[in-house]
Formats: sequence, structure tokens, C-alpha cells
Amino acid sequence: MRIVTRPDFDGIVCAVLIHEAETIDSPTLWVEPGEVQKGEADIREGDIMANLPYDPRCSVWFDHHFSNQPEGYDKEGYDEDLYDVKGLKIEGAFDIAPSAAGVVYKYYKRAGRLAKDFDELIHWTDIIDAADLNEDQVLRPEAYPYIQLSMAVKNRDNTDPPFWERLVGLLRNQTITEVMADKEVTARCDAVVKENRLYVDILKQYTVIHGRTVSVADFRSMEKVPSGNRFLTYSLFPETNVSVKIRYADHDRDLVLLSIGRSIFNPRCRVNVGKLLANYGGGGHAGAGGCSLAAKDVDWVIDEILPILEANQEN
Repeated sequence: MRIVTRPDFDGIVCAVLIHEAETIDSPTLWVEPGEVQKGEADIREGDIMANLPYDPRCSVWFDHHFSNQPEGYDKEGYDEDLYDVKGLKIEGAFDIAPSAAGVVYKYYKRAGRLAKDFDELIHWTDIIDAADLNEDQVLRPEAYPYIQLSMAVKNRDNTDPPFWERLVGLLRNQTITEVMADKEVTARCDAVVKENRLYVDILKQYTVIHGRTVSVADFRSMEKVPSGNRFLTYSLFPETNVSVKIRYADHDRDLVLLSIGRSIFNPRCRVNVGKLLANYGGGGHAGAGGCSLAAKDVDWVIDEILPILEANQEN
């Protein structure tokens, strides 16, 4: 049995919970949603997928993204005891919830398969993944251990997967104070603080405001994609209600990653981001989402999306 999940903080916490509830005998397969959507992920019978689009080859599936909801999903479709989608033979659970980890936690707690209390970890995972942050948490993440730790989860090179696995083990067995004292965690969190300071100037230099409400940070001209607090743009450009980020996904510059997020401080954007990006092979939540595009297609996609965001009408 194997865990298949996404390499972000929510995915890591999903792996923590599944390890506690199941007998896992294989290393975690870490994949991005686009790999599943394109059929490129090596999904097998027996796999437990979490925080990813559904793949019929898996045996158990958990998710919470608006764009991944099963056909026929609605709140009335749940059996309160089984927490399953009525009429759909999908073992696991789906819900439009703050985090996928919260869906996993509720499922296994109801089944009585968790010996430990992870309430605090789920509380913070919900806050982080739902971007339910206040301005102080955005500007001073180092004062909030779980938030800083989540920002230390990167997907940049081959040193990252071993760190994800390390975090799974640490969060299973140690308090957050003990986790933050780990030598590698400390080093990566210190790096996050430095990156965030540099990121402020980078955002100011590379961001253009469209229609007074849409901020667009286009990093394609940069040799190296900058890393930093994804929520800073909402503090730096408070007049905007939605942000767009564009950057190359690989060294060959054949693939571009497009991310869109509603402002967490100026909640006037009415566009369902996940639904919008599903039109371009991506997806996500109502408030945030992403997609990967062939480099040759990016400009026309942006030209289509910007007027929709500026018009600010419900999809």
C-alpha cells in the first residue's frame, strides 16, 4: 500500500495521517496535480491518493478542491456515518473543506483508526491551506511556527523529497516545538525568512496592475524563479482583489505555471478561480488555483483571463 499526494504542506499532513491509520509498505509518491490530470503519474491499485485529482487506478481517494468534486457531489449526498458520496463507489472521502488533511482526519477519526490527537496540526493546516491568515501572520510568519514551516516546503530540486519524508516522520512523533528545533527544519525556515525579505523588492519590480484590481507578477524574464511568501502581494497591493503569477516550470522553458489567487485582505473578487482554470487544464478552489501551459499558449490564455478577472463577475 502506498500514499500518493502533493508536495505541499497539506499533502505532507495528509501523509502523516494516512501513515497513522494504514499499514504503508512503500515510499510516498509525490506528484503534482497536472501529472495526474495528464495521465503521467504512475498510479496503481492499492494506492491511497490525497490532495490530488481522482485517478480511477487508485483504491482510496481524498480531496477538497472545487475543481475535483465528483459528479453529483453535494452536501446532501453524504452519509453521516460513512462520510461517503451517495451513489458513487469511491472509497475515501471528498468535501469542499479548508484542507484535504481535514477531510482525511475526519474520515479516519470516524472510523476510530487514529490513536493520536492531531487537532492542533489540522487546525493550522486548515488555516494555511485556506489562506485564512491575518496581516501579521503574512508579514511575520516567523512568529507562527506552523506557518513558517509550511513556507519551508518547496519543490525545487532533488534535496526536497527527502525533506518532505523527514517532515512526515517529525510531525507524526514530535511536538511543533521539537519539529522546529530540528537542524534541517531550522536551516530551511531561516532561509525562508531571508527569501521573504528579498521577495518584497522582487514583487514590486515585476508586478503590473491591470484595471486597478488585478496584480500580475510575470517572472518569465528572470533566470531563476524567485521564492517567497505567496501572500505578500496582497499586503503590497491592497487595492487589488486578485493576483496572477506567471513563471517557467523547467529549465527548458517549454512549460509555464500560472497561479491565480483571490486577495485575502480585499475579498471582492467574485470569480471562481478553480472553475476558471479548469477551462485550461488546471483547477483548484474558488479562491485559488493553478495550471500548467505550453509556453507558446501562455500569452493568449492570459489575454483571455485578464478581462474576466477585471470584469469580476461570477463564472
